[in-house]
Amino acid sequence: MDKLKKLLLVEDNEDDVDLTLLCLKKNHIVNQIEVVRDGAEALDYLFGRGKYKGRDIHEAPAVILLDLNLPKVSGLEVLAKIRADDHTKRLPVVIFTTSNEERDIVDSYKSGANSYVRKPVDLKQFDEAIRQLGLYWVLLNEIPPTPI
Repeated sequence: MDKLKKLLLVEDNEDDVDLTLLCLKKNHIVNQIEVVRDGAEALDYLFGRGKYKGRDIHEAPAVILLDLNLPKVSGLEVLAKIRADDHTKRLPVVIFTTSNEERDIVDSYKSGANSYVRKPVDLKQFDEAIRQLGLYWVLLNEIPPTPI
């Protein structure tokens, strides 16, 4: 049996973390979800540094849900570092943020985002957005193998 794909949620807002996890569970997306709370922790996780030292970095997430407004290292900086490294540059990254600023959308795609989704403020719409993100990026999408 295939191992379930992992999702990496990079989010500093505890309410958004809880809501995202609840919506994933409600929609029967039972994959392993790794949550990191800031940009620096996201980079440590992806590159096996800090408290993640020793983590098998070849076990890459199927998708990264990345907020833009993060403490320590911004979402765009995290995205740039992901795209600059041979090991991570092909990982699917979905910007999942409250920002509807045109500049953020343009900069995200310029930096290599695979998708840009604005977090809905309505609970039903948020649930539906998470359901669709989970179904597509975690269940349907095939990611390339991680380079050794």
